[in-house]
Amino acid sequence: NIWEDLRMDKGILYIVPTPIGNLKDITLRALEVLNDVDLIAAEDTRQTLKLLNHFEIKKTLISYHKYNEKNKSEDIINLINEGKKIALVSDAGMPGISDPGSVIVKCCIEQGVKFEVLPGATAFTTALVYSGLDTTKFLFRGFLPRENKERKPIIQDIINCQETIILYEAPHRLLDTLSFLLSNLGDRKIAVCRELTKLYEEIYRGSISESVNYFQVNKPRGEFVLVIEGKRIEDIEEEKKSIWIDLSIEEHILSYINNGISKKEAIKMVAKDRNLPKNEIYKFSTDL
Repeated sequence: NIWEDLRMDKGILYIVPTPIGNLKDITLRALEVLNDVDLIAAEDTRQTLKLLNHFEIKKTLISYHKYNEKNKSEDIINLINEGKKIALVSDAGMPGISDPGSVIVKCCIEQGVKFEVLPGATAFTTALVYSGLDTTKFLFRGFLPRENKERKPIIQDIINCQETIILYEAPHRLLDTLSFLLSNLGDRKIAVCRELTKLYEEIYRGSISESVNYFQVNKPRGEFVLVIEGKRIEDIEEEKKSIWIDLSIEEHILSYINNGISKKEAIKMVAKDRNLPKNEIYKFSTDL
């Protein structure tokens, strides 16, 4: 492979996930890479040092966080091009998932720099399985913005999603976020997952309103993952029905036509809405 031959004298970047709580969740491959690289770029060098000390790994650490990742990415790529092997880690979980990492991956792709992504622990997949909600399709949105005016557009994007919705949240914002979700999504099923894989791991399952009541009594502590039921098909159908339930059949047909739908298609749609034969609906359209 000519491309590989050209890069034989070059270094490499490893994206290395670290445990989200329990240190035993680190993979053998991750330990092998951390032992082998020339230096480690860490979101918080103090946090990473605890991990390295636990596994008796001694390496040079450099800081790589959301406030310096643009400039630091170029520095790291220059070192890789000089032949250095570098590991990128965040405080916990997979770099790039609600943590620094996506910027340098994009730079590597643009500049043809070799990198490898190691598999490992990620909080949102663990929480999703714990939730007992639909795992076949889901939407991960990380942390919601702090301000309502910034959160509103995001909620409007996901309010009608049938996918299970996954969010991250900090303890001091948990109750505010739960109340916001209750007001905007309605009282859906939710799993509130706390301190995953750690000593005080807790999974609270119930409705959003029940979770508000629970955490008003039990002070939120630790990091949280919220797994929220997607919009149910029955609710979608009920909302559609509420739009036309008070309309006559003629008015129902006209409501579609006025939205630019052909008369023929409008008849089909009204028949489907009302669960009636098309020829019966057609009788009401002849004078329209």
